[in-house]
This record gives sequence, structure tokens and C-alpha cells, in this order.
Amino acid sequence: MSDTTADPASRRVCIDKQSPKAYHALVETADAVRAVAAEAGLDRSLVELINLRVSQINGCAYCLNVHTRAALRAGETTQRLGVLAAWRDTELFTERERAALALAEATTEPANAVAQESAYETARQVLNDDEISAVIWVAITINAFNRVSVLSKHRVVPLTLGSPRG
Repeated sequence: MSDTTADPASRRVCIDKQSPKAYHALVETADAVRAVAAEAGLDRSLVELINLRVSQINGCAYCLNVHTRAALRAGETTQRLGVLAAWRDTELFTERERAALALAEATTEPANAVAQESAYETARQVLNDDEISAVIWVAITINAFNRVSVLSKHRVVPLTLGSPRG
């Protein structure tokens, strides 16, 4: 195990660095999925809401950090981001967004067959086939990135004022 591929404190292999060809293939998949989502008419804000909700379920701090900033750049409000984990209990999300979030959750937790069927039935009423496919692909892709980051123990470092990433 080389020093560049493992965090000595956790002894975790950073699989994105250890197997860069596989990681780059995942990045290429994400690029293709982003294009599919845009072609299907999913705006960037909705894609980021899906990325965030799936990352919340998976407990991926690194992806939550990245996609919160992306959602804000896409025009999301701090209010909606703050209540995203409890989206069912608010009136802040449209019917279309609710259908997409439920479908993304069902994709993330596929063993819950009842929730999956319910989410799919709701999605069928609100989203077209291209949108359903795009939502599922977005959820599948962020699930994969969540696992890379969680299992590699990617760290979230504090941003400072004036930081180019802040």
C-alpha cells in the first residue's frame, strides 16, 4: 500500500487514486448521465437535489459538501437545502421534485419493494420515460460516488474566507 493511496490514520485505500482507470470511467459515466438528465429536461437544481438526498441517505459527508455548493451555484435556496432530509414534511418542493426524490430514494434503498413500487407509480404520473430514466441514472451514479468516498474516507476540510473553493 503506497502513501499516496491510503490515509495512514485510517489505513483506508483511496480507491479513486489506487485504481484511476476505474475512477475515470465512473467520471465519464457521470458526464454521460449529466447529459442524459439535461436532454430529458431535468434542470441542474433538481439533479443536485437528487445528489444531495442520496448522499444524505448514504451518509457521505464529502459528496454532501461538493453537491451543496453545486446546488447553491445552480440556484437552490438555503431554505430548501436545509429541509431536504425532511422534504415530505414541507410544501417547498414541487410535485415533480417530490416524485424524483422518492424515486431516487427507492433507487438508493432497493430492498424496500413497497416504497419502490409506490415511488415508481408516483413517478409514472408526473414524469415521462426519459425523466424517470434520468432520475434513476443520477441516483445510481451518485450512489457509486458515495461508496467511493465513504469507503476511501475522503475528508471534508474547512473552507476559509477567500478560498477559491468557498
